[in-house]
Amino acid sequence: MGFLIWLIVGGIVGWLASLVMRTDGQQGILLNVVVGIVGAFLGGWLISPLVGVGTINQGISVGSIVVSLIGAIILLAIVNLFRRGRVR
Repeated sequence: MGFLIWLIVGGIVGWLASLVMRTDGQQGILLNVVVGIVGAFLGGWLISPLVGVGTINQGISVGSIVVSLIGAIILLAIVNLFRRGRVR
């Protein structure tokens, strides 16, 4: 059940991050899920200890989704930086 929640929340978070970074036209649904899951991991590793909010693994809340979204945005910014030489 946890894996299914990762896929659903990861897809939503990845889609929202791609809308924020304006890369939605370049990504499909599979890449949105990957960006969301990796972004959630990145956000949980970097941001969660700073703000004291749990990750999606510990329970879904508004704070955990925001931390995952920020992690996904950071991930897309890093990818854009290497791909184009600028963040956008």
